[in-house]
Amino acid sequence: MTDETWGQVCNQLQKAVGQNNYTTWIAPLEPVGLSDGIASFHAPTKFMRDWVSRNFAEPILRELRHAGVIVERIEILVLKHRPANAAPAPTHASAPPARKIVSNLDAPLPSAPLDGRFTFDSFVVGKPNELAHAAAKRVAEGGPVSFNPLFLYGGVGLGKTHLMHAIAHDLRQQRPDLRVLYLSAEQFMYRFVQALRDKQIMDFKEMFRSIDVLMVDDVQFIAGKESTQEEFFHTFNALVDQGKQIVISADRAPGEIKDLEERIKSRLSCGLVVDLHPTDYELRLGILQTKTENYRTEYPGLQIAPGVLEFLAHRITSNVRILEGALTRLFAYASLIGREITLDLAQECLKDQLRQSERKVTVEEILRKVAEHYNVRLSDLVGPKRMRAIARPRQVAMFLSKSLTTRSLPDIGRRFGGRDHTTIMHGIRKIEELRASDSQLAEDIDMLRRLLES
Repeated sequence: MTDETWGQVCNQLQKAVGQNNYTTWIAPLEPVGLSDGIASFHAPTKFMRDWVSRNFAEPILRELRHAGVIVERIEILVLKHRPANAAPAPTHASAPPARKIVSNLDAPLPSAPLDGRFTFDSFVVGKPNELAHAAAKRVAEGGPVSFNPLFLYGGVGLGKTHLMHAIAHDLRQQRPDLRVLYLSAEQFMYRFVQALRDKQIMDFKEMFRSIDVLMVDDVQFIAGKESTQEEFFHTFNALVDQGKQIVISADRAPGEIKDLEERIKSRLSCGLVVDLHPTDYELRLGILQTKTENYRTEYPGLQIAPGVLEFLAHRITSNVRILEGALTRLFAYASLIGREITLDLAQECLKDQLRQSERKVTVEEILRKVAEHYNVRLSDLVGPKRMRAIARPRQVAMFLSKSLTTRSLPDIGRRFGGRDHTTIMHGIRKIEELRASDSQLAEDIDMLRRLLES
């Protein structure tokens, strides 16, 4: 197999498996030779050898055959040290050359793919997410920061993953010297279990402890997984002790993740913990306006009537993904039927989504809003504390949960830290009695109701 042939194969593999997979897994392979129908390659680590064998052997074999190479199977060997008299690794001009690997520390990291759309330029900043955005930008500069880890949390579609990808994009572009690893908690768990099964736990530890920036998305998924939590804890400590940066995301604050070990909750809380709040009207409108401008080139000449974006920003309040999806659908629909995007067209095209997004308030959202309004911790609202400063806001949240949701009293009780339904009933009655005589309380409840229903 010649250098030119392998270069052609690499070009095709980039198209077949994607640039990210190619760069991470295939570019580091070094062709060794072809003998008796077996194409041999060197890989820098056992982990990479096993991953490529499982996931990319077939595409490599297929493209070799398409290039005219007579080959029955491929063999991947682990290259520990190159002999002094060994020939240099083959290079080829038509595809990125495989790097010479001297040690595991030089190996590309098996990061999850990044979405090219998720950059800081495409992230619309508003009051609910400005702190998260500022903290993410600070980490993305690649220099030392005063907070470690950065912990981003919030509900679905509020921008956590967008910011994680944006940080990784900027770091890779501006600080290529840093080893940045981005992956989901499920991928961390899978790789740990795989390493245990294949008796390669030392390779796993070496890889994760050699990085400069560790980014783990949706960390709540390791809750309840004892062995994975143990390894995550030790990895976390090792990196922090070395002054390496960690960025974590989850759907709730560290203290509220059920079945997560207390020592991990404590560690995750020791840096900057930032809540991405549900979007407000101004931010939703800004997102729609930005996306509409991007669609101008894709749908030239397509007109959108005044008031349509404002209507969507008012009506679709659940999360950004649904909001953006509705606008995408609306533009595609109007383009296909050749009509201007008017309010009537929007209502016709999106009637099912608009029906589903009739304001459905959740107990969790009520708890967050009440905690913000009364300046108390969310964990205290669902916790055991009984002092008046906590008990009264808790009862307000119980009252609003019964008024604004369809949840049963036992179900509400479960969301309030496992309280009995009679406790919820008592809290509701107490607020009903106090509203008549306490004008401030009545005003608080009316304002919270408006906020939650807006």
